[in-house]
Amino acid sequence: MTRKKARAGNKKTSKAKRKSTKKKASKATSRRQGGLFDSEPQPKSTRKARKKTASKKSGSAKQRSSATIDGEMAKEMAKKQKDISVSEFFAKNRHLLGFDSPARALLTTVREAVDNSLDACEEAGVVPDLFIEVKAINPDQHVVIVRDNGPGIVREQLPKIFARLLYGSKFHARKQTRGQQGIGISAAGMYGNLTTGKPMRVISRTSRRKPAIELFLAIDMAKNQPMVKKEVEIEVDWAHGTQVQIELEGTYKKGKHSIDSFLDQVSLANPHVRIEYINPIDEEPVIWDRVSKSLPEAPREILPHPHGVELGILMQMMKETSARTVSGFMCQEFCRVTPNVVRKFSDETEGLGRRIDTDRHPKRLSPADVKILHKGIAATRIMAPPTNCLSPIGEELMGKTLRRNFNPEIVITVTRQPSVYRGNPFQVEAGIAWGGDLPGDDLASIYRFANRVPLQYEQGACAITQSIVASPWKNYEVQQARGALPTGSLAIILHIASVWVPFTSESKKAVASYDEILKEMRLAIMEAGRKLATHLRKKRRLADAERKKDYIKTYIPQIGIALQEILELSDTQRTKAEGKLADVLERSRKM
Repeated sequence: MTRKKARAGNKKTSKAKRKSTKKKASKATSRRQGGLFDSEPQPKSTRKARKKTASKKSGSAKQRSSATIDGEMAKEMAKKQKDISVSEFFAKNRHLLGFDSPARALLTTVREAVDNSLDACEEAGVVPDLFIEVKAINPDQHVVIVRDNGPGIVREQLPKIFARLLYGSKFHARKQTRGQQGIGISAAGMYGNLTTGKPMRVISRTSRRKPAIELFLAIDMAKNQPMVKKEVEIEVDWAHGTQVQIELEGTYKKGKHSIDSFLDQVSLANPHVRIEYINPIDEEPVIWDRVSKSLPEAPREILPHPHGVELGILMQMMKETSARTVSGFMCQEFCRVTPNVVRKFSDETEGLGRRIDTDRHPKRLSPADVKILHKGIAATRIMAPPTNCLSPIGEELMGKTLRRNFNPEIVITVTRQPSVYRGNPFQVEAGIAWGGDLPGDDLASIYRFANRVPLQYEQGACAITQSIVASPWKNYEVQQARGALPTGSLAIILHIASVWVPFTSESKKAVASYDEILKEMRLAIMEAGRKLATHLRKKRRLADAERKKDYIKTYIPQIGIALQEILELSDTQRTKAEGKLADVLERSRKM
């Protein structure tokens, strides 16, 4: 047994030796042969030398890199940092403002000038008269002229208003206005200067006793400051107002997204405006007369609502206030806040871990205290903000303009009660025109308005379109494919008025989809839709009745002849029988 075990052990040892020998041989062979793309094998000493050289190089590179980062590199990078002017930013990103194509650029220029003119006239209490002319220099270059009969602009303000971005009186005004950001008309002038090299020409006259002032303006884009190229006093044949002239690269087109269509919609949402327009093609001016000779009620500026203020803004307001107590600050800076409401804020903070004393000085509150107060405000029920800051079109005037523009069979208008989103009051109006001159086989014509301004582009991305598509039109006797606009002899107007319309971008092409806004829009459409359904059902019933009446007139004489032959009636008896039969059928038809 001992010998057998010894032999077995020797066999295992010899096998292990053979395996290790084979492995060493295969490794040596692979080193000699190398891979298909390997270089020739090198001596071990050479490889070691190369490794040492590489490690020295990497070490010195690391040392140089760390030395550079510690000193010179940071200084070089610091030299490259500089301010970016808002003018430079929008010059490179002009698509954000609506100047992304020549056709849109021309329309955007007209829109911004018209918005400024209407706001100026209404603020001064003047019923607006607008003159708009678009002249063609060549197919790709045009001159836009817009003149109003407003109060004019004083000399000191002209360069800042027309040749400086983010300058204006409307950004902080919490009331309904067409302009919001102080960008539009200045951006149009900047675009014209960039594409043609020509400055903007502005003429302003504030009184018939004074001459008009003519300025040629451009923007210093590095500083966002106006540059006056030329200034003269001239005589004009109008008593007061402002005229803007911009030469720009742009193409004129007819159709749905044209200037002609835009001005037609301006007259629809602004019944008190008279517009005279000359386009580059037609010689005769197009005139939209005003439907109303009186101005809409002027919106009044309101204070912000507590439910719409964000934490950081609240902290900043507390730093800047002149009030000596939190209670005084809240009552002074916000609408719908009284000392009793402030006490409710304080009561709510007690349940949040620490009661905030509203008699403390607002500047002595810590950030943690302000955060608790902000939560207490959000948890308190407060009356909705006042709505005298809004200026809706009105059901009556909207109906008049719909009848003038479409000559429809029926007009339905709805004005919803004001509502609130993020503390901002807003109001939705809807109008429906059915039949008449409207085509019957196409999709419904949609007219979107925000603060009386038509929205021409990005229809699918707009909350207005989404609310129309989401409405149950089949319930109102109107055909609609799934996920599409309704089909029929139909025009739909939807208008949102707000102190701050939430647009999806700076170009103001579409309204953002806030839940509160979508809800109000759908409710307005549904209310108008129910009235439309009532009309269409009544119309169908009348049509059915007329059809049955025609049946009676057609077949009663034939029945009378048959009765005369069967019963051998005289002509007088037959006529009498026909009359009685007609009366019976008529009574049964009306039941």
